[in-house]
Amino acid sequence: MTQSKPQAVVTRFAPSPTGYLHIGGARTALFNWLYARHTGGKFLIRIEDTDRERSTRAAVDAIFEGLDWLGLKPDDTVVFQHAREGRHKQAVAELVAKGRAYACFMTQEETEIAREEAREAGHALRSPWRDRTPTDAELEQPHVIRFKGPLADTLVVPDAVQGDVTFNTKDMDDLILLRTDGTPTYNLAVVVDDHDMGITHVIRGDDHLNNAARQSLIYMALDWPVPTFAHIPLIHGPDGAKLSKRHGAQAVGDYQGLGYLPEAMRNYLARLGWSHGDDEIFDDEQAIEWFDIADINRAPARLDFAKLGSVNAHWIRVADDQRLVDLVAAELTATGHAETPQTREILSRTIPLVKERAQTIVQLAEAVHFAVAKGPVPLDEKTKKLLTEETISRLNRLHENVLSWNDWSAEYIDGQLKNFVENEGIGFGKIGPVLRGILSAGHPAPDISKLLASIGREETLVRLTGGLFI
Repeated sequence: MTQSKPQAVVTRFAPSPTGYLHIGGARTALFNWLYARHTGGKFLIRIEDTDRERSTRAAVDAIFEGLDWLGLKPDDTVVFQHAREGRHKQAVAELVAKGRAYACFMTQEETEIAREEAREAGHALRSPWRDRTPTDAELEQPHVIRFKGPLADTLVVPDAVQGDVTFNTKDMDDLILLRTDGTPTYNLAVVVDDHDMGITHVIRGDDHLNNAARQSLIYMALDWPVPTFAHIPLIHGPDGAKLSKRHGAQAVGDYQGLGYLPEAMRNYLARLGWSHGDDEIFDDEQAIEWFDIADINRAPARLDFAKLGSVNAHWIRVADDQRLVDLVAAELTATGHAETPQTREILSRTIPLVKERAQTIVQLAEAVHFAVAKGPVPLDEKTKKLLTEETISRLNRLHENVLSWNDWSAEYIDGQLKNFVENEGIGFGKIGPVLRGILSAGHPAPDISKLLASIGREETLVRLTGGLFI
């Protein structure tokens, strides 16, 4: 007898398009993507837009933009939940035919009274229509369709992160499946869509844990296999409180705007609630090889901007320099710096010399301001005070010396400067501060040799000459 092959893993990320892609949602998408890749399965995306009043095209676009930036591409066509309403209704009709759902005609006022009576009796709402068969005439009246769940059973939901979670069905209302206008509700639509999409593992935030109980009952009522649930703890702020606006950036787009790289965000988010030993820095291939939902922590993870900055700094250091040129050029343009034909050439020279100390693209853009400024540049008061007659004379000799340099690498320049101060019989401290003040355009700058290599020979001479005659 041949054994059947195990079912291939299929995961999904299913955001509601009522706002931006939250950083917590991004981590959920990443975990689903990683587990699908780890198991050789499929990663799918579904937009849960059944709430037509709150769902917006702008939010859908923001979700796609965030996922695209993170590099989390689905393996099949994106599913829009509202387009499947007919299929949702078909499933409800099947539940009614099985005696697992019923028409309820209670008004809102009657529902509130019944709910209060049920609370006093120690159980959840039970409709008087639960065991009644409505007439054809009654079915013409406004009504909802409710799920006819077990009255007082113990329900155990196995969870790959939380372990076995126990619920008592006496505490669960008979869930509305179809509203009075015939539209399906969230829990019903999710079950039908996950089943039809072949979802084997539902990896999502633990704020959905109670939904897992309701959805499990619907699966069982339809005689469908229940997927593996894995409810991951939410992300908290650095202070341990639930992540909110007061903690700073929340949307994925915010992090892009702050200058974080997508590979750094994938690296950092993977470590929020999951770990592989003490490894802090790893690439996608390593994360895919190592990731397993069994290793997700039960405790909430804390967002740590210092650690994120450290991770991002690593990925900036190893990033392709030309890619960094493109990102920094875009950042400079966005912050009002006019791009000249020489800008990218200057950035190509400068970025390799300064990227070691930058934690974000924003910081890297700030670190090149000295190089993209055009001379002659105004001197600050501190530099002006250093321009004594002796210093000016020495700088004029340096100017003449520079004219003879036949190389413009930082290494060559460093050697030439050492030779110059040695010939002058002085320490570099006698010339370094004033030279930096003249050449840096008032911006933070790297070592003098790197500074000169960055701005180039022509600009060096322009700034040096301008500084000497102010």
